[in-house]
Amino acid sequence: MIRSKRRNSSRLSSNVHSLVPIREKRKNLCLSCGEPIDGGKRKYCSVGCRQRLRNKLDLRTGLIQALNTRYATFYFSDLAIMMDMIPYSSREIYSFSFPRVLGKKPADDFSRMADHMGEIWWAEQRRTNKRYLASRFLLDRAVRNNGSMLCVKPYEVRMPAIQKKSLQHLKLDHGELNHGDPCRVIRNAYRQQVKIHHPDLGGDAFIFRKIQTAYEALMLWARNPTFVKRRGFPDKWFYDGDKNKWLQPISW
Repeated sequence: MIRSKRRNSSRLSSNVHSLVPIREKRKNLCLSCGEPIDGGKRKYCSVGCRQRLRNKLDLRTGLIQALNTRYATFYFSDLAIMMDMIPYSSREIYSFSFPRVLGKKPADDFSRMADHMGEIWWAEQRRTNKRYLASRFLLDRAVRNNGSMLCVKPYEVRMPAIQKKSLQHLKLDHGELNHGDPCRVIRNAYRQQVKIHHPDLGGDAFIFRKIQTAYEALMLWARNPTFVKRRGFPDKWFYDGDKNKWLQPISW
């Protein structure tokens, strides 16, 4: 939470409530707006919704940089939005929370929180004429803890270097190819789809051809598997200080 200790900044932080517990994220909710998603393993209700939140986050990277942030995460519940960060040369996590506004999207709530934090920072910078003191003043209003840095510092996920559409046609995800025998996993998935979509069983020939093409592409990959590495979290937006960029939650 953002707290105010000085009289000249108490007005700026009067709207910030106490830390609100974050409820466990439910399944099949859009990671950009929180609205329910119909079926499947999609993380977002639309590309536009995901991009809107990304744009809002990227517009406020100046504030994140002013706080000398190495890593940061953004996530939300029905009640609050949260931003956790680890500054360079620090082993503490600084957490900021802000209450949600009924009917508003998380992207709008984040803009409100960032604007509020920016007002506090600028007020202190004008008072002291020192940027580092303004940053220190704002960080002092965060909830600080010495918990595991893995909550904010991203871990690395190994992703198969294959087209996502091939996985979608066989109803697979990246994580299923990271464990066990990929050839067996691919064959089992293919057989399941054949039972549903083979023309001899009443399926659509066009869809079946796509399934067959995807199967062949995946089996070719399985004989000589290659991977790419991504950093991030499956349920949080992640900020990389070295790139000054927010990254969307990664798929397993």
